[in-house]
Amino acid sequence: MTHASAPVGDLRDAFDARDLVLADDAEVAIAAARAGSGVVRDLYGRRLDRIDKGGGDFATSADLAAEQAILDVLRAARPDDGVLGEEGGEQGVAGAGRQWYVDPLCGTLNYAHGTMVVAVNVALGGGAAAVADPFAGEVYWTDGQVARVRRDGADTPLAPSAAGRLVDVNLDAPFPNAPGFRAVDLLAHPGFAAGFRPRVVSSSLAVAWVAAGRRAAYVTDGGDLADTVHFAAGIALCRAAGCVVTGIDGQPLGEPGRPGRGLVAAADQRTHDELMALIRG
Repeated sequence: MTHASAPVGDLRDAFDARDLVLADDAEVAIAAARAGSGVVRDLYGRRLDRIDKGGGDFATSADLAAEQAILDVLRAARPDDGVLGEEGGEQGVAGAGRQWYVDPLCGTLNYAHGTMVVAVNVALGGGAAAVADPFAGEVYWTDGQVARVRRDGADTPLAPSAAGRLVDVNLDAPFPNAPGFRAVDLLAHPGFAAGFRPRVVSSSLAVAWVAAGRRAAYVTDGGDLADTVHFAAGIALCRAAGCVVTGIDGQPLGEPGRPGRGLVAAADQRTHDELMALIRG
C-alpha cells in the first residue's frame, strides 16, 4: 500500500488546518511527529540552552521547541483531545476521553553530544502512533491495525525479524526492579553472549527498530511503560507489526489493576522465550 506524502519537513509544507481536521488519527500522528522531527533536525549542532531536571537528566531548547511544534499540530487537528507531553506535562482538554502521548526528543543526551540516534514519539492512547527518525527521514507509524514505515513518500509494511540477533538493552537509570533484575546482569550472562549480540543506543528509536526487523529485541527496566510518553508509540508499533511484547516478568503490559514491569519487545515468540529464560535465570 502506498500513500502520497510531501517530503519530511515542516508541517506547513504538507498540511493546512482543514487537512488536519479531516485526516485520520494515523495521519495526524505522522504529521505531528514530522513537525517535531523538522525542529530537531534544524536545531542539530547548535548551541542549546539546557533545563536541568535533576538526577543528571535535562532537556534542551530543542526538546521544548519540538514539543511545541507537535502540540500545534495536535491542537489544530484534535482540539478536544488531551495531551501528555514529556516537557509540558498534562495539556489540552481536562478529562478528555482521548489522550496523546508526546516525547519530542527521545535521546536528548545523545543529541546534545552530537549523536544522531534520537526519536520523536507521538501516540494516541490505544490507537494510532508514529515514531520519526529525524536524520534518516523515516516515520514508523501504525493506525492500531497495520504497521508501516514512510520513506520518500512511500509506505512499506514493517516486517519483524530476529535474524540479526541484535538486542538493544537500555542501561539508563533508574533500575526499580533491582536486585531481582539488572540489565547489566543480562549482558553478563554467558547465555546472552552465546545467543545474541548486545547493542545500547539509549533511545526508544530501538523499539521501532524491532518492529522494522532491524533488531531482534529490546529490553529495558522500569515500571508500567505501556502508557508513557517514552514508550507508548514504540509499543503500539511493535504490537501492530506482530511482535511479542511483555514486561520483564513475561506478563502483558497495560492490564487494569496490575502494574507492569519494564519492557521486552521481541521479533518473535522464540526470541522472547530465549530472553525470558535468561532474565528469569
